[in-house]
Amino acid sequence: MKSIPISLICLLALAGCQVTPSRLPQAEPAPAAACYFPATDARALETSVDILTEWGFTLTSTDTTLGLISASRERELHGYYDPYDNAYGYGSGMRMFGGLGIGGGSSIGFGGGIGFGGGIGQQPVEVERVSIFVNDAHIRISRDIRRFDHMGDLRDSYSASNDDFCQRFQTAFEQSVPAAGSPL
Repeated sequence: MKSIPISLICLLALAGCQVTPSRLPQAEPAPAAACYFPATDARALETSVDILTEWGFTLTSTDTTLGLISASRERELHGYYDPYDNAYGYGSGMRMFGGLGIGGGSSIGFGGGIGFGGGIGQQPVEVERVSIFVNDAHIRISRDIRRFDHMGDLRDSYSASNDDFCQRFQTAFEQSVPAAGSPL
């Protein structure tokens, strides 16, 4: 009888330890400063679409009234595996399973098997997603990369809005935009 009030007090004490987060989730790492740059061209949205399609991206959605473009591309990752996941025997290419059971009475059963592969014909994939927001004479770029293993499970995901990608995009954008005062 006394164990119920003691366990209730312990439960209430542990419930008081739970706190709300001090801030909302944010992209880690934060987007690079090069991912936000001025663009005074009236055709900034069309130029951005041209650059992304030239780089092999496929448009997934656009909203011209908001000035938003979303595109993605994927590539196969040959030889990619998660070295920290030993549950599937990565690296060996072979999986073994089996069991032993004793039933009621005098029956004993053995079972086993060997499986090769898993996800045969499927390759690990890297999906790169880019969103571009054109507003108030500026362009903002957001990019993330997700990696999936041969079984289709998400293995890695991170924000990739880094200086390298954004500076390459900005350079390509500035080279595609005609100089001020020149005829189109």
